[in-house]
Amino acid sequence: MTLTSTAPLHASSSAEATQNKLPKRAALVSFVGSMLEYYDFFIYGTAAALIFPKVFFANVDPTTGTLLALLSFGIGYIARPVGAVILGHFGDRIGRKTVLLFTLVLMGCSTLAIGLLPDAKAIGNAAPVILTLLRLLQGLSAAGEQSGANSLTLEHSANSNRAFFTSWTLSGTQAGAILATLVFIPVSSLPEDQLLSWGWRIPFLLSALVLLVAYLVRRTMPETPVFEDIKGKDQVARFPVVALLRDYWRDVLRVIACALIATVSTLTAVFALGYATSKFGVARPTMLWAGVLGNVTALIAQPLWALLADKIGRKPVFIGGVLGCAVLLFPYFMLVTSGSTTAIFAAAMVLYIVYSAPNAIWPSFYAEMFEARVRYSGTAIGTQLGFLAAGFTPLISASLVGEGPNGWVPVAIFVGGCCVASALAASTARETHKVDITDLGKRRA
Repeated sequence: MTLTSTAPLHASSSAEATQNKLPKRAALVSFVGSMLEYYDFFIYGTAAALIFPKVFFANVDPTTGTLLALLSFGIGYIARPVGAVILGHFGDRIGRKTVLLFTLVLMGCSTLAIGLLPDAKAIGNAAPVILTLLRLLQGLSAAGEQSGANSLTLEHSANSNRAFFTSWTLSGTQAGAILATLVFIPVSSLPEDQLLSWGWRIPFLLSALVLLVAYLVRRTMPETPVFEDIKGKDQVARFPVVALLRDYWRDVLRVIACALIATVSTLTAVFALGYATSKFGVARPTMLWAGVLGNVTALIAQPLWALLADKIGRKPVFIGGVLGCAVLLFPYFMLVTSGSTTAIFAAAMVLYIVYSAPNAIWPSFYAEMFEARVRYSGTAIGTQLGFLAAGFTPLISASLVGEGPNGWVPVAIFVGGCCVASALAASTARETHKVDITDLGKRRA
């Protein structure tokens, strides 16, 4: 009797233990995949600010070359809404895991190709054209990465810790930014001729290793039980985008407006980097190290903000962080343009701590607005349309910036306005931290 009753109990305990490990495993897979994929995406931003004006846009004056390089950075964001529709459709039709594997391969191959691309001296105007096309492929890939990883982790998590586990997707993005910057720091210290001839290619060529590691980590992750359930019940939407725009158009608009907070990220990572080094003589390594310290601070803070959101709700943490960023942009620019290394490091760390609040919360906050059959599409399309503003923030900022020590004021006002719009949109959302995962996205009477 003992043997007969223990065997099923042992099997049940083993299955339960495996089930309990899935949220942690999903969070780890999302973290590593996002880190390695966004390493690829972020090295382009760093190169666009520091390298590409002299390598691919050298046939025009330096100011125009910088604007064209920043435009090529922004063009990657144009592809993202298109990628969101395509990848969101298949993510909601065939599953989260398959699409996430595809995004890795696409990002890795396009980034490797950039590292092998001859410069303008070798092939003339074809070089910036091909560079822009490869940037478009990066954008297509990035469009499906975060939304898929968010859906995967959210749907493997328990109701009480969805924000915490889902926040690790954005922690992976943050880690990708750190990794990209750390690779660029020694490269940027090379003599100018070596940097512009072959040194800048190293971070891009390393994407081959990035692709291999990410693929091996992600390919063994099972599909989510939530998606398997709707698939088993034949509830998968035939055309998820149609169902999304019919039933959730208000939520899509809400996510678009909320996603304007991402303008803070590209402002600090791309525009401020080029602005401080070119206009105020700040050393490139100083600004790069400031980015590393800021992102490390955010990496530590994000899980803590997410734990708080699981306790008190998504909205207060998200809105508080967004409004905090709007205020801190002004002292941030004052300190970054001061020339003091200590002040620059302090400015980056404080702003990133506050920015990490909405950054940690939005993966759960946005995804919980939609039911499972349109969740991938809803978060992908909403965020990527909102991220268009972030993609062109460096270019818009370069156009708005004035002369003199306070030339940054119009830029701070522009991005601060985006933050206020994001907070207003978030205030209209439903609070979901106590809603069961099976009830998420259901229309209220």
